[in-house]
Amino acid sequence: MSGADYLEESMEIVVLDGHTLNPGDLDWSPLEILGECTIYARTAEELVSERAKSAEIVLTNKALLPAETIASLPQLKYIGVLATGVNVVDLDAARERGVIVTNVPGYGIHSVSQMVFALLLEMTQQVGHHARLVREGEWSRCVDFSFHDRPLLELAGKTLGVVGFGQIGRQVAQIARAFGMQILAQTAHPEKYTDFEGVKFVDIDTLFSESDIISLNCPLTDETRNLVNTARLARVKQGALLINTGRGPLIDEAAVAEALTEGYLGGYAADVLSSEPPAKDNPLFSAPNSFITPHIAWATTEARQRLLDTVVANLKAFLAGAPQNRVA
Repeated sequence: MSGADYLEESMEIVVLDGHTLNPGDLDWSPLEILGECTIYARTAEELVSERAKSAEIVLTNKALLPAETIASLPQLKYIGVLATGVNVVDLDAARERGVIVTNVPGYGIHSVSQMVFALLLEMTQQVGHHARLVREGEWSRCVDFSFHDRPLLELAGKTLGVVGFGQIGRQVAQIARAFGMQILAQTAHPEKYTDFEGVKFVDIDTLFSESDIISLNCPLTDETRNLVNTARLARVKQGALLINTGRGPLIDEAAVAEALTEGYLGGYAADVLSSEPPAKDNPLFSAPNSFITPHIAWATTEARQRLLDTVVANLKAFLAGAPQNRVA
């Protein structure tokens, strides 16, 4: 069946979990005109098959589409992932069924890189902490014109280790150069970046032992799961700072919490956790110098608009018979 046939049939589109992409400040209409569109804010796992049972097109962010769910959707022809990561879809099962799967790469490069430095500056400049003390009256009670009760750190001259040198990792490195930082990077293919100035490529253990600050910007794979563990943390400089805007399972959370408690890791800042939403007893919540934000690096208005625009463009390309950003 051709893309033109799809368009003539006015295919049924189901968005399983549209709220995080668009809580109400973006316009769904460019998507809605492409078919008979139903948008759910959220869909519990047990409702996915029922809600998508007659849909040819299913769009999902975090709602899971495992093999058994894909098998239960007889009309399914296309899955659009409303994100870059596609671990929510069983790609092998989709291929076996001939279901096309697309994702949205690159929409959050600037926003996620910005978040890396928001977290870093919070750890080094302690803006939130001191702003809170001002509101609590500490500055008013101070006899000096300037008041701070924690060390403040300058980034110029510090060594930043960037783990993963994809689009976000490269953007982080460029921003770091503007701060006057020295940059180490680890990537599987350093030969691809010989023209990238001001970066020294090293192995992962060298990066951990020589960096003042480490930023995790790599994907989650079998090889990178628990990349940061007790053994690797033993290599870090005393007081080193660690930032994770990649995926929660890149680190062993208990090991990082212990390193913070023992004091040889100076700070940990992350926008991701191993389980989201997290359990209340996550060890990082009670560890000292731990800064956790609720997976918002991707969520700027501009990034979400780019994401939605690409979701629509991906679907239009599929309907025209020329899929783009295809992962299966």
